[in-house]
Amino acid sequence: MATEGFEAVFVETHNWGKSAKFFQELGYKLETTTGDGSGVFRNGEGPYLVVVEIPENREPGVQIALKVPDADLFRPDPAVEVVTPFQDTHYGTREMTVRDPDGRLWSLQAPAKN
Repeated sequence: MATEGFEAVFVETHNWGKSAKFFQELGYKLETTTGDGSGVFRNGEGPYLVVVEIPENREPGVQIALKVPDADLFRPDPAVEVVTPFQDTHYGTREMTVRDPDGRLWSLQAPAKN
C-alpha cells in the first residue's frame, strides 16, 4: 500500500493571531480552533493546514503529512527509514515518522482505529 498524496501541512508560529489573519487573507477558512493558539484551516479540496503557536525560544517549523488510508495495512519498503512507527495522536489520527535520503523527516498520517 502506498501513500495517497498530501494530507496536511503543520505550521508553527510565534503569533497565532497574525498567522491566522495571514492565511485567511490567502483564502483559507478557519474550520476549528482550540482557543489556545492553534487551529485548522481549509482552502478547497487540498490539504488542510494546522497552525500552532509555540514559545518564542523555539524555532518555528513546518511539517508535511502524507495520507495513508490504513495504518495496519501500510508496509514501507526497507528503503524507507522508519523513525517512529504508527502511534495514536491527541488530535484523532495515527502518525508515523519516516526520514528521506537527505535527512528530512516526513509525517505519514492515517485515520484512527475505530
